[in-house]
Amino acid sequence: MPEVREAGSGTDWRAWQESWDRQQEYFMPDREERFRVMLDMVEALTGPEPRVLDLACGTGSITARLLARLPGATSTGVDLDPALLAIARGTFAGDERASFVAADLTDPDWTSALPYESYDAVLTATALHWLRAEPLAGLYGRIAGLTRDGGVFLNADHMKHEGTPRIDAADRAQRHARMDRARAAGVLGWEEWWATAAADPVLAGPTAERFRIYGSHADGETPSPDWHVRTLLAAGFGEARTVWSSPSDSMVLGLK
Repeated sequence: MPEVREAGSGTDWRAWQESWDRQQEYFMPDREERFRVMLDMVEALTGPEPRVLDLACGTGSITARLLARLPGATSTGVDLDPALLAIARGTFAGDERASFVAADLTDPDWTSALPYESYDAVLTATALHWLRAEPLAGLYGRIAGLTRDGGVFLNADHMKHEGTPRIDAADRAQRHARMDRARAAGVLGWEEWWATAAADPVLAGPTAERFRIYGSHADGETPSPDWHVRTLLAAGFGEARTVWSSPSDSMVLGLK
């Protein structure tokens, strides 16, 4: 857990970044595997030096793995969360390959805040389930407009399969048992992580603003992988399909 420091002292942004990763892995132990497949597809379809939009970037988890894997890449991270953006900006301070923009993805004009009109790849993970289906479909249309011909969009997120209630129940029970064991071992969950951030003098203000914007959690939806494929094709992508899945999550790729 990052050390809570007095106001004005240096902040260990890497420690906050690593703490966020551990908290996310509490929910998704296969998180690194989805990132690996995501970057496999980016490299295969756009080459070793892509211009990437890290959509709903949070602390810059995708950006960190992108730049480690493909040092010639560049990344624009966009998010509205002031606390997570503070961690992202602190982590990547001085790295000219990474920049970050504050924008609301539900605003139809959010793309005007970006430094580029098009990207080789638009990537997002465990974020767009905060939106309901109708605004998400609208967002997919704007993403299609940002993605160059031959470029890719990848969304790894919670996606419910239809008609499998017994499988879903078994997976949910197993996941919660695993999470209970992790919690007993001292792993921070969602609420505990944010309580730690709220107690930090540097992040206290951004965290309070974050909860003013979002509340505890947005009332989004988790449509099926098939819905995502259909919606991406309707938005203007030439091909779309699932390229990775777990019992509860999937990653859908759209190729422009």
